[in-house]
Amino acid sequence: MGRDEEFRDVFVDDYDRVVRTVYLILRDQGRAEEIAQEAFLELLRHWTRVSGHDLPDAWVRRVAIRMAVRSLKRERALEKALLRVVPEDRSESMDAVAGADVLNAVAALPARQRAAVVLFYYEDRPVDEVAQILDCSPSTARVHLHKARKRLGALLSEEVPSDVR
Repeated sequence: MGRDEEFRDVFVDDYDRVVRTVYLILRDQGRAEEIAQEAFLELLRHWTRVSGHDLPDAWVRRVAIRMAVRSLKRERALEKALLRVVPEDRSESMDAVAGADVLNAVAALPARQRAAVVLFYYEDRPVDEVAQILDCSPSTARVHLHKARKRLGALLSEEVPSDVR
């Protein structure tokens, strides 16, 4: 199989999954599709090197998650800047958090925790893979998941067991 066919197979097999992963982090379908496309363009640019990896899909997913996290950081910085100009109605935001469903609670997590939750719980990936995709150690991935569970438990008013191994 040639270089183009191998890339096409990875794209066809993984594009929708990468879009879903990024969507669950950003909660914006359009931005998720744009970031997934950019990540696959990066994969194509580096295909000669990355095609030799055991999991080229993990490489493109890692790139997409990094792009999504950067996008969230920019978005949050903009929101903070806007809050200085236009104060937020605190009572309304507290009501929104109190009645939030799981997706809204996940959306409230810091970007790295959100990515870890999506990869571990939604994509059912083992902690070692989560760590590889997030480009951190397995212990750091566990810390992200632990902090995310504590935060989700607080947001959802539930006790969340510590079951990550």
